[in-house]
Amino acid sequence: MDHVALGLLLGLAAGVIVVALMLPMTFPDKRVALSAAFVSRFSIGFLTANTILPIHPIAAGAIIGLFLSIPDALITKAYVPILVIGTVLGALCGGAVWLWG
Repeated sequence: MDHVALGLLLGLAAGVIVVALMLPMTFPDKRVALSAAFVSRFSIGFLTANTILPIHPIAAGAIIGLFLSIPDALITKAYVPILVIGTVLGALCGGAVWLWG
């Protein structure tokens, strides 16, 4: 599969998953929080499919997910859930790249 198309699909899937996880939560501005989470997780999926690193794609995805999650974790001070979800989603996207990319 084309890497750009796969990245778009993985980004959409990762973004939708995180937004679904966040829907029951309350935020001062829920629309902004959900939009920011979607864009952040979309980036993980898209970049995992379109970045070439000299390591296994699952490890590359986990690293990309971790690094892209650090700013969100620092801003919200919700370190563990954001970093874990970002790393796991990155690894899952890396697995999809390994299988279908």
